[in-house]
Amino acid sequence: MSTFEALAGNEAVATAMRQINPDLVAAYPITPQTSTVQKFADFVSDGLVDTEFVCVESEHSAMSACVGASAAGARVMTATAANGLALMWEIVYIAASNRCPIVMSLVNRALSGPINIHCDHSDVMGMRDAGWIILFSESGQEAYDNLIQAVRIAEHPDVLLPVAVCQDGFITSHGMERVEVYDDPDVKAFVGQFKPQWSLLDLENPKTYGPLDFYDYYYEHKRQQVDAMEHAQGVIMEVAKEFNAKFGRDYGLFESYRVEDADVAVVAANSTAGTAKVVVDQLRGDGLKVGLLKPRLFRPFPAKELADALGHLKAVAVMDRSISFGAMENAGPLFLELAAALALHGVQMPMADYVYGLGGRDILPGEIESVYRDMLHAAETGQVEQMVTYLSVRE
Repeated sequence: MSTFEALAGNEAVATAMRQINPDLVAAYPITPQTSTVQKFADFVSDGLVDTEFVCVESEHSAMSACVGASAAGARVMTATAANGLALMWEIVYIAASNRCPIVMSLVNRALSGPINIHCDHSDVMGMRDAGWIILFSESGQEAYDNLIQAVRIAEHPDVLLPVAVCQDGFITSHGMERVEVYDDPDVKAFVGQFKPQWSLLDLENPKTYGPLDFYDYYYEHKRQQVDAMEHAQGVIMEVAKEFNAKFGRDYGLFESYRVEDADVAVVAANSTAGTAKVVVDQLRGDGLKVGLLKPRLFRPFPAKELADALGHLKAVAVMDRSISFGAMENAGPLFLELAAALALHGVQMPMADYVYGLGGRDILPGEIESVYRDMLHAAETGQVEQMVTYLSVRE
């Protein structure tokens, strides 16, 4: 059973947090995440959860409190965005290194400067090597669903890594939509009870957290994080399979929309994928064989699966809402990852990157259509005219 509610994306995430009822939430307000923890604070005040809500003086303190509580054996959640994530930076790495299964709602926003409070993906792309599992969400519904699954993924004994669930700032975080909210008992049964493996409060089996770790063991501890990340993809699929069966969804590593018989495709994450689907349908109506691949899992990066899904195409474009400054052609991170994945798995085709929407600039259907038409031309000629295009930027 479930109900349908009109919820903004942040409210949907806060609702999932209420149903999960974590032991501790530590967070600091930052636009456009603030309404998530504000709504959750209402649930705490109204006695709807048993959560210890810690109001801290900064995001650095928020993640520090999360790490401490997680080490003590608590189920822990937090939320942040952009500059707040940057202030957490030191402790974001420590959370992953200490194998703390923290779940964070990350509302994607441009990292300064100049100061900007609107959406792009520079914040999440900055943490891609921090050791966190990263999930993308097209809509408030997906953010809600992903957050519920994230708890199971993070706490799996073969993983024990923190998970960041992303959604686009203001576009979905504050955009109201129809969200299917599952019954509280069903969500509670799905996430289950957390049984910490390495609690500091287990006095019969003493532990040490955060010691000085010299070259005699540090290297091995990093290798263990690699093993955990390698286990994560299988666990994510196991959790998705169970979630899909229970709640009638169809989650995987990515969503392939009309790609199977396409000649060209665009790869786009988060809310832009929704607009791209409309463009795909319009171009299909004109007889053009185009498709969309929407990544759900960014870390660990499902390289082989993406290569298998895209290998039959004649050309592919990536839409990046961030820039990797100084990288090849100053391309975006998603393009660089996918280009490497296709090359390593023997897939060759014309590829182009389209950087767009920085600082929250709108991406219009006509602009996405122009990307598809560029790729159709590349499919005919066998080459792209320009590897990296800054879409609709004023010169």
